[in-house]
Amino acid sequence: MSSNPFANEDVMEDYMSALLTEEPIIEDAQRQSVEQLLKTAPKPRTEPFIQPAEEPVETVPVISKVLELQVEKKLVEVKTPAKVVKPIIPAGEFQVLLFEVAGMTLAVALTELGGIHQIESVNPLFGKPAWFKGVLLHRDEKYNVVDTAKWIMPKKSAEKLAEATEYKYLIVLGESGWGLGCESLIATEILLPDEVKWRNVEGSRSWLSGMVKKKMCALMNVQQLINMLNQGLSSND
Repeated sequence: MSSNPFANEDVMEDYMSALLTEEPIIEDAQRQSVEQLLKTAPKPRTEPFIQPAEEPVETVPVISKVLELQVEKKLVEVKTPAKVVKPIIPAGEFQVLLFEVAGMTLAVALTELGGIHQIESVNPLFGKPAWFKGVLLHRDEKYNVVDTAKWIMPKKSAEKLAEATEYKYLIVLGESGWGLGCESLIATEILLPDEVKWRNVEGSRSWLSGMVKKKMCALMNVQQLINMLNQGLSSND
């Protein structure tokens, strides 16, 4: 078990509640009133309008030229995020693995678990995101190791936890080649769908399927998590 300050139950409850709360987007539209526009309108003309005397004007043929304006076109690369992979809510009971990272308990469905390996050494790679810890070689397989605390937590908190977090296990996500660093394995547990507070993944934090009520822990949307990792995104992107 980790002894860092995030293990405090009250703090973790607030953090988990925040994860499950959709942040409303408030747009303040600032518009001028009709009255203000009328005040700035020009005053009506009061003096009579006198038509100026017409003078003979010599007409000169004018050859119009069409000038083609050369507009510099800049190619802007627009990254279109891949479609969010929605979790499938089980019709009946299902099993999950509970594990701990930086004092926070996470859950992943056993049907989406690709295996568990001990972390002995990780080979770092340059030019990767801060949450990419490196590559783990296990027999003939290579796994991309995610620094789970850095991936999930806000940046300020993640930096404080980086030195104190010691990953002992790798939770492999399906057959993706991605794995989450884990400090300790807690247990497997059988859950019913009603024991999870499911959330709308269309909003923010699409990697989060919901919260296991009695455990106050996050149930991860593994397929969407893999989707985000493949795009190089963290939970805060």
